[in-house]
Amino acid sequence: PLQQLIEDCATTLKYQVKTGHPHFFNQLSNGLDLISMAGEWLTATANTNMFTYEIAPVFILMETVVLTKMREIIGWSGGDSILAPGGSISNLYAFLAARHKMFPNYKEHGSRGLPGNLAMFTSDQCHYSIKSCAAVCGLGTDHCIVVPSDEHGRMITSELERLILERKAKGDIPFFVNATAGTTVLGAFDDINTIADICQKYNCWMHVDGLLISCNQMSAEYLFMTDKQYDISYDTGDKVIQCGRHNDIFKLWLQWRAKGTEGFEQQQDRLMELVQYQLKRIRAQSDRFHLIMEPECVNVSFWYVPKRLRGVPHDARKETELGKICPIIKGRMMQKGTLMVGYQPDDRRPNFFRSIISSAAVNEADVDFM
Repeated sequence: PLQQLIEDCATTLKYQVKTGHPHFFNQLSNGLDLISMAGEWLTATANTNMFTYEIAPVFILMETVVLTKMREIIGWSGGDSILAPGGSISNLYAFLAARHKMFPNYKEHGSRGLPGNLAMFTSDQCHYSIKSCAAVCGLGTDHCIVVPSDEHGRMITSELERLILERKAKGDIPFFVNATAGTTVLGAFDDINTIADICQKYNCWMHVDGLLISCNQMSAEYLFMTDKQYDISYDTGDKVIQCGRHNDIFKLWLQWRAKGTEGFEQQQDRLMELVQYQLKRIRAQSDRFHLIMEPECVNVSFWYVPKRLRGVPHDARKETELGKICPIIKGRMMQKGTLMVGYQPDDRRPNFFRSIISSAAVNEADVDFM
């Protein structure tokens, strides 16, 4: 019965994590935008797919206009773009585009089309999906070379060049470098300009843009006929791997229409102001909180210091103890349902808290509560 279905929905929401709540600081994707939610409802109502203009004409044109505008913002007058279901697939497209650009015969001939073993490079702070690309695309994770990062999580560019030369000396072919603008954990930005110079020097593809059509095109005749009555360049399905692509554009288009470019800028500025407020509060309680580093983005990394460790000199032994506390506090917060803040270790440190402020609903009182 309908009433039972309504109760089922209410029960589902009751036990689901409330990612739109201003006390959710756990992921980069938190917050709830009501305009976007309305766009998602309309998207579901339209119930269409994004592979051809004939099945989704308005949404296809929206995507074309929005992505053109986004390329203009970063200074590109040409290029091509597609909305992908998350960063992992986006990184996979970057890898495929790089290999196709440098070795177009691979598409037909596989590894026989390569002059030797390829090598790709990424920092030790990168998203795990980069290594996954090496496995999925047949390169092998041994040929995904991890470049050390500095204490702030930025790729050490001198190490990148050293490792490229090391692989060339072994007979491998360096072809792809992944630079990260805002690492997953520390929110660090790699030195993009220096990495670009190194890529140019050694003829490596830097993760920037793609050649989507020729790379992924398979020309399925039952969908992508060339004799349609409209410009078939608007049929995006042959650019992508999955064909049946979800309509992600309308909620972004509608949100942009509501906020405007200046509105997005103001919202981001506000988030950064709240991060600065959080730093101010942490510094004011330096006996209770240990700030690990100055953040470059909205990620703030810190330890909570319990009473028994306050005043104790900060060394490796103390860090080990602080690391043990993180899962205990996180468990208590989750059981009570009061707050969500992520924690994790990295190569230099045991567990530490990483809070992320990316929800427009957060204000100073929520930071105080945290």
